[in-house]
Amino acid sequence: MARKCAPWTLTVRTFLGVLLYPLLVASIGDIWWNLGVSSRLNVFRNPNLFMIGTQPMCTQLKGLSQGQVRLCQLFTDHMPSVGRGAQLGILECQHQFANRRWNCSTIEGDSSVFGPVLNIASREAAFTHAVSSAGVIHSVSRSCREGELSKCGCSKASRPKDMARDWIWGGCGDNIEYGYRFAKYFVDTRERDKNHRRGSRELGRMLMNLHNNEAGLRAVHNYAMVACKCHGVSGSCSLRTCWQQLPTFRDVGKRLKERYDGAVEVKFNKRGTKLIRRNKKFNKPTPEDLVYFEESPDYCNANPETGSRGTVGRECSKTSSGMDGCNLLCCGRGYNTFKRKVVERCKCKFKWCCYVECQTCERIEDVYICK
Repeated sequence: MARKCAPWTLTVRTFLGVLLYPLLVASIGDIWWNLGVSSRLNVFRNPNLFMIGTQPMCTQLKGLSQGQVRLCQLFTDHMPSVGRGAQLGILECQHQFANRRWNCSTIEGDSSVFGPVLNIASREAAFTHAVSSAGVIHSVSRSCREGELSKCGCSKASRPKDMARDWIWGGCGDNIEYGYRFAKYFVDTRERDKNHRRGSRELGRMLMNLHNNEAGLRAVHNYAMVACKCHGVSGSCSLRTCWQQLPTFRDVGKRLKERYDGAVEVKFNKRGTKLIRRNKKFNKPTPEDLVYFEESPDYCNANPETGSRGTVGRECSKTSSGMDGCNLLCCGRGYNTFKRKVVERCKCKFKWCCYVECQTCERIEDVYICK
């Protein structure tokens, strides 16, 4: 069910408050994705976070920019959802790139979560911004539906025009409209906290991040679905109640992975104020496409400066011709073969009543590790 994105209008007072609130600004390496790291999520389990007078808690959340700290204080009960959304994005990134040379690995103790690799305006940086933004809109939209947030509830989306007349449009749908508005303002606030010189790399990176943030939001917002529940005698489904539902985040991840593979390289226009496609032979990037303006580093070998961990010691597939195959993943260095014992359940039988009884079996399999 395709939908157009609408801007979120705020009062002038709130807007100025967000930009001018006198708090310490996060350092360059600090990013709000920190909230998605498991150890950071524990802070949201503190009941004192939601008590009146605990606003200093927001200043202690590592990775928030000045404007995001202000938003945290205005929407304190939203922050656990933001944290879950960030974690959702990190896990999906690692799933989608599990068999790639860059596998979206996180760096322990690094305030940017993914390390120096994000300093490069590459396809990988584009994807991480998009999938993280998608995680926030997905999590906040669902939290509205679950009644966890004070400023939103069930979706108020209008009835789809192509839905059958005798079906009921109701139930409690995911509030994707609110999720989009809040997520957009939260993730974009970090980029808009500072002003940059025209034509500078900093401005280019800001514009790139804003574009990819929007692509991530639209990967969720524009692909909302209609879910229905059947009613009727003996499940005849003569009557249905339908509501708006989020796409699964696995589908969102796959969609963004496709955008990553087809990402558009961009450059500044002549005035140095806008990003345009570098090669006119390719189509102009749409708001759903990912964009980048620097080539990815070589992920074959470890390099602390670029954040590459290399592929030495990675497990590969001997028979695959894809990116997970030993030829590509090991970058031509070859691989070592080992034996691994696998213990698993087998010969399972249903016992009356009512459980399943299984035996434990062992088998030996070959494992291929990049040199």
